[in-house]
Amino acid sequence: MITRASLFCRVLECSPFLHFRNCFPPSYVKNMQQDQTPSRRQFLKQTGSVAAATTLVASAPNVHAAEDNKLRVVLIGCGGRGTGAALNALSVQNGPHLVGLVDVFEKNLNSTYAALSGHNEVGSRVDVPEENKFIGFDGYKQAMDLLKPGDLVILATPAAFRWVQYTYAIEKGLHVFMEKPVTVDGPTSARMLELNRVAEEKNLKVGVGLMCRHCEARQELFDRIQNGEIGDLTMLRAYRMAGPTGSAAAPPNDGKYSELQYQIRNFHGFLWLSGGAVSDFLIHNIDESCWMKNEWPVKVIAMGGRHYRGDSVDQNFDTYSMEYTFGDGTKLFVDGRTMPGCKREFASFAHGTKGLGVISSASHTPAKCRIYDGHKMDKERLRWSYPQPERNPYQLEWNDLITAIREDTPYNEVERGVMASAVTSMGRMAAHTGQEITLDQFMKHDHEFAPGVEQLTLDSPAPLQANENGLYSVPMPGLVKKREYL
Repeated sequence: MITRASLFCRVLECSPFLHFRNCFPPSYVKNMQQDQTPSRRQFLKQTGSVAAATTLVASAPNVHAAEDNKLRVVLIGCGGRGTGAALNALSVQNGPHLVGLVDVFEKNLNSTYAALSGHNEVGSRVDVPEENKFIGFDGYKQAMDLLKPGDLVILATPAAFRWVQYTYAIEKGLHVFMEKPVTVDGPTSARMLELNRVAEEKNLKVGVGLMCRHCEARQELFDRIQNGEIGDLTMLRAYRMAGPTGSAAAPPNDGKYSELQYQIRNFHGFLWLSGGAVSDFLIHNIDESCWMKNEWPVKVIAMGGRHYRGDSVDQNFDTYSMEYTFGDGTKLFVDGRTMPGCKREFASFAHGTKGLGVISSASHTPAKCRIYDGHKMDKERLRWSYPQPERNPYQLEWNDLITAIREDTPYNEVERGVMASAVTSMGRMAAHTGQEITLDQFMKHDHEFAPGVEQLTLDSPAPLQANENGLYSVPMPGLVKKREYL
């Protein structure tokens, strides 16, 4: 029997040094190959399963929809993305009923409840009485305790809490949808991979919010690239250059909230919570580009800088430029920017010896995938384009997860989610330290941004403290070289 104590021991003993090899997924150890999805047909059968995922233990109990066939879900984290995920979940035809909500801010919880319960199409699936609304860091346990094995939980808090809440969901025998990023540093990446082995043994279905993988246009483009329609891949490039985004540029704490609550309200600005602007904003472009290459890069160099900051006190750079290298020497170039008044670009591209593949055009959806002869995007050179309109991948990822739960088919996206998160974070680490970082180095690194996060309460001090001037430790490339900040 897997107990809470044994599960925590199994996770926490996954030292990035002593257990490094055991913490890697088989696909990483063996040439770091991504899922080998060769066709749309197979994707529909096993959407989200990772090619090298461990075969489910035959003796593990099958956990799918609860015995009365009514699927229940609770939402942990009532921000914009959590509310959107819950809406998508409730919109699946044979999907779940919402029975619990959790947040550390009552205003967020009430806003989510009002939006979902008052929704014309899904409001009838919302059954959350006052006693099922929980405020506080331990609310995730109270909410999950409402469920039966085979029910579902949405984990949409900042990434710092992901492994803690996933641990309890596994203990309770719950299927999971977790938002990206899955991790923000090396130690928690290794921990999540080890923890996920238990989820696989228990036959839990787990989705990760990298919804671009469920985009039908990108799936067809992937097939075409793998079939050689643009020739051998020679270069990939990705951009998310925008104005100020989310809470990445955090203003000073005005004292209205405690230090911990203030940082959570501005979670994009603090690396321990979210991985910052890189992990939260660039992960999709990096993941979709690696998908088209069908492997993960082995190293990265990067640069970035803090420019006219005003009174912002967050830990982010305003610009990031990364050069990833794959095992065969192919490069992926990634540029990110969150500065007003600059040219905007939100797209990814794959270049081959025969032509150009447009992975995404102006946002996550619609992708408007296309293939051109050569490398100029002229109309007369257009060889193929995915027909419009496209179905929404935010909804498709939920359709696929619920289908896997109902039909009890293998479905676990965590390994891929961890590796996408780690690859994104190692690019951030390269920019913040000014050093070349390999994937091996990142996964073995001992800098855990928020040790003891599982013990936080509303009255706890924040893992990151401001100095006497209200300023926080920031990356100093070339000066602080062994970790991202002091």
